Amino acid sequence: MELTIHNISGKKTSKKVNLDDNIYAIEPNDHAIYLDCKLFLANQRQGTHKTKQRAEINRTTKKAFRQKGTGGARRGSYKSPLVRGGGRVFGPTPRDYSFKLNKKLRKLARKSALTYKAKENNIVVLEDFNFETPKTKNYVELLNNLNLGDKKTLVVLSAENKNVYLSSRNISNTKVVKASDLTTYDVLNAGSLVISEASLKEIENLFSN
Repeated sequence: MELTIHNISGKKTSKKVNLDDNIYAIEPNDHAIYLDCKLFLANQRQGTHKTKQRAEINRTTKKAFRQKGTGGARRGSYKSPLVRGGGRVFGPTPRDYSFKLNKKLRKLARKSALTYKAKENNIVVLEDFNFETPKTKNYVELLNNLNLGDKKTLVVLSAENKNVYLSSRNISNTKVVKASDLTTYDVLNAGSLVISEASLKEIENLFSN
């Protein structure tokens, strides 16, 4: 697949680039995508939820009611789950939600996500750029020049760029990542994918094997 490279002003340049068919034109594997997205979301969970069981409640254990004749359930302690303020039965406890996936499967999922973006013509290749200072106005102007101001975008850079990252941080519908940090979830969650010229080579090095 051949794409024309755009400059920071949003205009097409004379340069063209061929996207690797082994990355952007494979047979997508939807189940691999599902598993990788599930892994990503699971890893975002803190797992710190906790409720107190009856053994952890600090209340009196004195028998407050007689055993029979009250017309209610038998209870010998205010720690009982039957009483308001008592312990909770089978409540949530801290746990780790993360799980492991094979590297080959995760790579397949990311390549499948990139293939979907390529089929939908939602990939824009941009010349390598930089901002002299962090300024949100410059980043908004860049998106508007590419006609992506009202769309959810994912900008992929070859290396960490602090000025570009800080310029984008205050905008809700865009995200800047390095090529090495590209995830299946981020690719599919974005409406359009803006890939810098240098990061294309980085992606090929990561996913070509």
